[in-house]
Amino acid sequence: MTVGAAGAAAAPDSTARVVVEPGFAAPVQTDVLIVGAGACGLTAALLLADLGVDAVVLERDAQPSGSTSLSSGFIPAAGTRVQQALGIDDSPERFAEDIQGKAHGTAARALVAAYTQAIAPALDHLETRHGLQWEVLTGFLYPGHSRHRMHTLAARTGVALEQALEAAVAAAGVPVLTEAQATELVVDGEQRVLGVRARRPDGSIEAVGCRALLLACNGYGGAPALVQRFIPEMAEATFGGHTGNDGTALHWGEALGARLADMRAYQGHGSWAVPHGVLMTWALMVEGGVQINREGRRFHDESQGYSEAALHVVAQPGGIAWAVFDTPVHALAQGFPDFVEAEAAGAVRRADSVAALAQVIGCDADVLAATLGAWTPGEPDAFGRRLPRRLEAPFSAVKVTGALFHTQGGLDIDARTRVLDAGGAPLPNLWAAGGAARGVSGNHVSGYLSGNGLLSAVAGGYIAAHDMAAFLRTSTPA
Repeated sequence: MTVGAAGAAAAPDSTARVVVEPGFAAPVQTDVLIVGAGACGLTAALLLADLGVDAVVLERDAQPSGSTSLSSGFIPAAGTRVQQALGIDDSPERFAEDIQGKAHGTAARALVAAYTQAIAPALDHLETRHGLQWEVLTGFLYPGHSRHRMHTLAARTGVALEQALEAAVAAAGVPVLTEAQATELVVDGEQRVLGVRARRPDGSIEAVGCRALLLACNGYGGAPALVQRFIPEMAEATFGGHTGNDGTALHWGEALGARLADMRAYQGHGSWAVPHGVLMTWALMVEGGVQINREGRRFHDESQGYSEAALHVVAQPGGIAWAVFDTPVHALAQGFPDFVEAEAAGAVRRADSVAALAQVIGCDADVLAATLGAWTPGEPDAFGRRLPRRLEAPFSAVKVTGALFHTQGGLDIDARTRVLDAGGAPLPNLWAAGGAARGVSGNHVSGYLSGNGLLSAVAGGYIAAHDMAAFLRTSTPA
């Protein structure tokens, strides 16, 4: 019997549904089943292996990538070994204050506390037990962060982070079933998860039974109907995330009567290079770059953050802006492999004068000259920003639009990442974290603090693994 697929708001191509099947018998059985092989799912898989718990990971793609590979790969954490070794004075409490400051106090307090407390132990464990060698970015502060706490691997890319976690999971011997798109969640009459059916590329169905399920799969940014339903202001914006963000976890949760939370929260990005389709690091703006529209004018305070910048950019003529910076900022950008690749692809235009820059942008040179000369270094400009200096030729410029990268709302969870029903009680054996669950960005695009996505994924996976292991020790196998 079908309990229910997603309602009328489901994406047209969604196949997610929940079925009640008390006699479900799967040929493959495991203690924990993890749906999704991104940073959240793989972190949980590693911790479960370390805790002696059998787990299986289902991944829809042939090569796991998802939102993790599309990200910068920067994870904010306070109190790690590497941060302490650098003498950086930080704490989970200060980190929590920064998260709430960006979200204007609207982020889920219990979840903020849990994640900021867990993320340093999680990164330290991944380093000491699984060989992920972290570095802390100390060259600049992302908007909203009061301390240098962005952790990265030496390659400084999301792809490198995903590959390092994959290699660690392979070394730990945790099975990852790729090209297995989870479509059917099987439960008993009391909403206890019994397992999942997944579709293979040849149309065959893989059934896996479990005692506990972690939804580490996706948000809903790639499901147009769900975007229109929850964040209509981004319905026409470019989607810069992974197509696997089809709302499967949301569909399953709603069918089970789970509560949703923070559904208007998402990570936008105001620097999606077009037509190249790549993210330009916001460090360009943080270090003195500006955004200029087709009329040759600035239109917002670029230091506020890249997420809310998406709304500002899409509101400009044609939904287009130009990220403009000069030689010192260009030199800083060379430390980011993604920028180097984007520049090699032709995304970065050069101009030796204001007149040449105006030709690149397609605006009036006099208007542009007035714009570039409109602020006094160190003083608040018309938008309240204090730019450190005036930009000087030669200039660099990147044509960008505002994009939806990934959603930050989802299934409501408690501080142990258990999925909650409409009354706030945990469902019997269902956990969610990362893109599948609510994050710590409040309920608006402006609440996104840089790194909140990977914070939720890694800290959430770490917490979920520990809680599922504890659950399994006290529950009776079916």
